[in-house]
Amino acid sequence: MITRDLGGKTNYRLQLPFVEKHLVITGEETVNRFANEIDYKEHARVFDKAEKVEKIEGGFKVTTREGALYEAKSLIVATGALGRHIDVPGEKEYMMRGLCYSAVSYAPLFIERNVVVIGDTKLALRSTAELAHTAEKVTLVTPSHGEFESALGTKVLNADNVEVLEGYRVTAVKGDEYARTLVVEKKGKKLELDADAFFVELELVPQSDVVADLVKRDELGHIVVDCANHTSYEGIFAAGDVTTIVAEQVLISVGEGAKAALAAYEYLLTQPE
Repeated sequence: MITRDLGGKTNYRLQLPFVEKHLVITGEETVNRFANEIDYKEHARVFDKAEKVEKIEGGFKVTTREGALYEAKSLIVATGALGRHIDVPGEKEYMMRGLCYSAVSYAPLFIERNVVVIGDTKLALRSTAELAHTAEKVTLVTPSHGEFESALGTKVLNADNVEVLEGYRVTAVKGDEYARTLVVEKKGKKLELDADAFFVELELVPQSDVVADLVKRDELGHIVVDCANHTSYEGIFAAGDVTTIVAEQVLISVGEGAKAALAAYEYLLTQPE
């Protein structure tokens, strides 16, 4: 296992002033449970970053950032996806402290609360629609018209508790211990939006470049897989947010990882010793 860390985004826990830590199962707890299970396999763990994958006779060669080389008959790519940031003052300070990156994960926490969604993609519309079912008010800050001409866009525009600020861009995030205010601007006009939380809902960036020359990917860079986690290249399997399997949830990724491991094992059983 070649990895820069264990757990990736799962290690980050959203902190909110109105949610007690003991009321939720944190990603950190989940990662630690898995880490404890593989402690005895320390010889098979390498804390490094895979930079290049090449096809060689009988398998693959992996080159890491530190210059190490590893050979394998099969690969499972589970490199995940990174969230896009808004890159404004205050974002780093309040990241996961009132500034959220997944309405799918946290929407149920915002019953009868005031929230803001940032983005102009289908993901932003989906998140707005989901939050509108629980929150008292949802404000969608969208720099462009985006995908409002879709069925989802129409539903968002017609929702009684949704306000759309089209053409506005975020310029800053303010707060105290937690994010409290979003500063947005449109043609010199500035607004300050107070809310209980702010959701950055931009498309994730799949980390698939390491096998870009070998496997088929979609237009966003996700690795295309079938229901058994096979990629388009024999011997390479993929799982989690780096693939075309959607959901971006820990439980889904864990299951997909198990499927990929079983598929890779079955593949190895067919290969010469």
